Amino acid sequence: MFNAVVISVIVMVVLSLLRVNVVLAILFAALTAGLVSGLGVVSSIDMLISGMGGQASTALSYILLGAFAVMIGHTGITGFLVRLLINSLKGKKAFMLLAIAGVASLSQNVVPVHIAFIPILIPPLLHLFDKMKLDRRGVATSLTFGLKAPYVMIPAGYGLIFHGIISGEMQANGMEIATSQIPLAMLLPGLGMVAGLLIAIFVTYKKDRVITPNTETDSEIAATYEQENVSFTTKHLFTLIAIIATLIVQLTFESLILGALTGIVLMFAFRVVPFKYGDQFVNDGIKMMGMIAFVMLIASGYATILKETGAVESLVESSSAYLGNSMLLAAILMLFVGMFITMGIGSSFGTIPILAALFVPLCLALGFSPLATAALIGTAGAIGDAGSPASDSTLGPTAGLNADGRHNHIWDTCVPTFIHFNIPLFLFGLAAAMIL
Repeated sequence: MFNAVVISVIVMVVLSLLRVNVVLAILFAALTAGLVSGLGVVSSIDMLISGMGGQASTALSYILLGAFAVMIGHTGITGFLVRLLINSLKGKKAFMLLAIAGVASLSQNVVPVHIAFIPILIPPLLHLFDKMKLDRRGVATSLTFGLKAPYVMIPAGYGLIFHGIISGEMQANGMEIATSQIPLAMLLPGLGMVAGLLIAIFVTYKKDRVITPNTETDSEIAATYEQENVSFTTKHLFTLIAIIATLIVQLTFESLILGALTGIVLMFAFRVVPFKYGDQFVNDGIKMMGMIAFVMLIASGYATILKETGAVESLVESSSAYLGNSMLLAAILMLFVGMFITMGIGSSFGTIPILAALFVPLCLALGFSPLATAALIGTAGAIGDAGSPASDSTLGPTAGLNADGRHNHIWDTCVPTFIHFNIPLFLFGLAAAMIL
């Protein structure tokens, strides 16, 4: 009970739930782990800093993708998609929700703009949603699905980062597995999310939901986000070429850094974006993705403290004695721990280094296969992200759906996404751990 891992994780989650900034929460948790393990404050800080380099590649990928996303948004190419949705899907609620989920899914790999598309796509559609009596909770669920499911299952874009972190952290903690094997491990948990989405669209949020109209607010939103009738230009063509080149390079070299850098260079080379505004695009990209990147860096440092002080080994020994040889009980416990941590941190990516440091030694002791271990780590990292008030996967949808002030972050986004994704992730992830 007084293990450094247990105490520090409790400190981290409690601080996160009290709305302390996640970077500070992880920093205090790392210092707590060091102090409980017998290190001084200075030694704990030094060890934290030395371990931050473990996620430097991932952090750089995020920064570059952020800059590329800002450049794509600058071209206005997403406006075509808004008009296409409005013109072709009026009155078709299920198809509208599926289309929104599909567009959000593309934002994680094919056009890696993450949540940057939401302020462009969603506010212009709010009035249409209300006319269709479309339940906005269903829209939030569709958006969150698209922001999570692709990186859980597909090794491209953010999925390539996520799978690379799982593979790299497992190897760093003593279990060999290739990045190419991670999609197989995460297929079943990802299918659980698909099941959750279909239940949300065709069962839970199928009925009409009437939201009291606000003529003044609706007019302001329509004026603010009114789409111009822009024709397809060579600038948009070059943007598509840059996006395709980015995807080809990242898949060919399995490097999101090279892929994003290719896209940025082409956007400048084709003069799609003015070179003189390069500083502005990079700065805006850092604003959008920098926080997530730094969370991953400091989480890597925290995991280093847990590993180097021997706290993980001590916890594994005591846990093994308590669990005996029950792999089922161990898997259930690990998934609950993952949800507990990720709900507090709000980042699947930042949670993986911490979870790998905890889970890999325990999985080795209990005899889990590398695929089963990857399924547990990946699912435990993803579970809790949907439903966490601090997660981009919930904050992004709320930012778009609440543009008119009629969407509640907790009850209209966090609770629906928690129910429809965390429950199936838990069940399907547990099944994957037992089968693989």
